[in-house]
Amino acid sequence: MFTGIVEELGEIAAVEHLGDAARFRLRGPVVTQGARHGDSIAVNGVCLTVVEHEGDEFTADVMAETLKRSSLGVLTVGSRVNLERPTAVGARLGGHIVQGHVDGTGTILDRTPSEHWEIVKISLPADLARYVVEKGSITVDGISLTVVEAGDEHFTVSLIPTTLALTTLGLKQPGDPVNLEVDVVAKYVERLLGDRARGAVR
Repeated sequence: MFTGIVEELGEIAAVEHLGDAARFRLRGPVVTQGARHGDSIAVNGVCLTVVEHEGDEFTADVMAETLKRSSLGVLTVGSRVNLERPTAVGARLGGHIVQGHVDGTGTILDRTPSEHWEIVKISLPADLARYVVEKGSITVDGISLTVVEAGDEHFTVSLIPTTLALTTLGLKQPGDPVNLEVDVVAKYVERLLGDRARGAVR
């Protein structure tokens, strides 16, 4: 489990395309401290498993389903990525509960700068819109953010200078894809209410 608090802005060091999969070598001196084979590291919000680790770099395999559902497939050597290690038991939950299971992708539609923050408008897949609410939580490229405005086809988030400086959202431009993970609590509530409604009909 993650919290959506990015630990560092890493970099893609190498990409090996393997037909129905890909192998990424990523550079991140913070998240590789103490890393071991089999550990999990979130890359732009996608939970990946450490296959190899040497120095400040680690290697992870990405299967076709992940490439299809996320924006990892467009990454190239030199691309910057958000990196986060799993939350330790007993640690502070700084963001919200993030699984690292991307639900879909959105696209940066617009950026509106202000003196001390920036409003970013992001497209929202129709099948995810019902899980996104004003002042609720959403994960964008692995970053735990609060929804400012929630529409049927888009949502907006307000970014503080720290987020702009230390994550990929300071670099993304209109047209760029981002990974989205909605609040898992909303999905569980929907399933439970649906089961209750079906039970009442029987």
